[in-house]
Amino acid sequence: MEVVRGSAALSTPPDRAVLTIGNFDGLHRGHRAITEIIRVRAAALEGTAVVYTFDPHPRKVVQPESAPGMLLTLAQKLELLEAAGMDLVVLEPFDAEFARTPPEHFVRECIHGCIRPLEVYVGYDFHFGKEREGSMRLLVEMGPHLGFSVTVIPEITMGERDVNSTRIRELLSQGEVSEAMLLLGRPYAVRGEVVRGDQRGRTIGFPTLNLRPESEILPAHGVYAGWVRFLDSVEPEAGSRHLAVINVGRRPTFKVDDPALAEAHLLDFEGDAYGRPIEVGFGHRLRDEQRFDGPAEPRRKRRLQGPNHGANSSPAAEPRRRLVASPEAPSPRAPRPAWRRFSLPLPPQRARGPGPSSFRAARAPVAQCLPAPERALGPRGGQVLARRLR
Repeated sequence: MEVVRGSAALSTPPDRAVLTIGNFDGLHRGHRAITEIIRVRAAALEGTAVVYTFDPHPRKVVQPESAPGMLLTLAQKLELLEAAGMDLVVLEPFDAEFARTPPEHFVRECIHGCIRPLEVYVGYDFHFGKEREGSMRLLVEMGPHLGFSVTVIPEITMGERDVNSTRIRELLSQGEVSEAMLLLGRPYAVRGEVVRGDQRGRTIGFPTLNLRPESEILPAHGVYAGWVRFLDSVEPEAGSRHLAVINVGRRPTFKVDDPALAEAHLLDFEGDAYGRPIEVGFGHRLRDEQRFDGPAEPRRKRRLQGPNHGANSSPAAEPRRRLVASPEAPSPRAPRPAWRRFSLPLPPQRARGPGPSSFRAARAPVAQCLPAPERALGPRGGQVLARRLR
C-alpha cells in the first residue's frame, strides 16, 4: 500500500480510482463496510482502491478544547487500511489554512483535480470544507458534472444504535471492552513503549510490563484479560503474541494518587522488555481494580488457596480460559456460542445524475460481508476471543 502526504503530492492521478473520504477513527465495522465496497469495486474495474483521510483529526485543529481522544494511532490506522486491501492512502495534513478551504474548491481541486476518481463512496454523516458547510448533497450534485458517481452508504446499527466512534468511546470509558470489540470487529488495542516502573510486581510474583501509551484512550480502570504483541524485531520476534493480565488504574495498594497507567503481566514470557514498542489488546474485563492490605497479601492468598486452586483460578489462569477458545474451533470447556445475526449494507445503487442521492441498500448476514477473521465473534462481543486477531 502506498501512502502519500497530501493530495498535491500526487504526481499523477491514480489509475481508475475508486475513492472514499473520511476520518476513519477506529476503523470500526461501519468503516469496514465502506472499505470492503471500495476494494471490491476497484478490483472489478481493475483500478485503485483509494482512501482520502486527514492528519490530525480536523476537530483537533478547529475545536481543540472539545476534540475527542483518538481510538487509533496513525500507524494502527495505516496498518488496518492495508489489511483491508486498500492500494493508496492520501493523508492530507489538516491545519488552520486547510480548514478554511471552501467545499466547492475541495471537491474540484483536491478530489477531482488530484485524484480523478471514477466512483466515490462516503458515509451517511459525511461533511467537508470550511465549517463543515459541504454536505453529501453538494458532493452528489457536483460529482456527475466532474465525471464521477457518488454513493452514500447508510448507517450500520447494532443493538438498535448506530455503529460509530462516539459509541465505542463511551463503551471503553465504562470498561465494556467486549461490547467495543463487537462494534470494532476486533479487540481494542493500545500501543506504547515499555518503561521501567517500581518493580514491585517482581517481589509479589507478578512481574509486569509498564506501558507509556502512545494511544490516547485507555479503557476504564480495572483488570482485563488480553494479550501483548511485540512490534520490533528483537527476540521474541515482532508480531509474537502473549496472553496477559492487564491492569489499568492507579495501583491503590501502593499510592492512591498515582497517575493512571497500564501494566501487563505476561503469562508465557520472562525477560527484559524495557524500551520495546508493544501493542496491548483488551479481550474481556475481569473485575474492578482492587486494593489489597499490602504487597504481601496477593502471595498470601495464593498460598491459602493451594497449588490446585492457583493452577485453575489464579488471575494468571483466568485470561487463558477467556482467550483460549475460538468460535471457529471451540474447546471442550467453551461450548459453541449461539450466533446473533446482524446485517450490513451491500453496495447500494449509485447516483449517476445531478440531484439528490438515491439508493437502495440490500442487506445480508454480516458473515457474508466481512472477511473470516471478522466473523469470529460470539454474543456480546465474544466472551471468547478469536485466535485470529489482526
